[in-house]
Amino acid sequence: MSNWPVLGVLKPGQHGSTFGGNPLACAVGREVVAMLRTGKYQARAAALGEHMHARLATLPRDVVRAVRGRGLWAGVEFASLPGREVCQRLAARGVLAKETHGHTIRLAPPLVISERDLDWGLDQIQAAVR
Repeated sequence: MSNWPVLGVLKPGQHGSTFGGNPLACAVGREVVAMLRTGKYQARAAALGEHMHARLATLPRDVVRAVRGRGLWAGVEFASLPGREVCQRLAARGVLAKETHGHTIRLAPPLVISERDLDWGLDQIQAAVR
């Protein structure tokens, strides 16, 4: 709920969004909310996240300083490798990751990833940091 002083800040034509508010985006948003209400994807993220974090914890301590995260999100901080270099090595192996700050990368696999595909990606990470 809002009021006109807030709602009136933007005038027609001042701000746009490719997907915001269109019928397809609204339908997709409603479906995502319905899917999340079941708890299935949250439970899946928790289970696969435990698996992912256990695998990341086996990376060599002389290479990886810390692993942080929750569920299927992880930040991997490297002892000396720059995050950009790690991301480039991973991209060459078919894995996309996001460089964040200096020596840290972000991993965010999709909630629908199979354990087999997750393991393949984790294998690529292990190989890339050797």
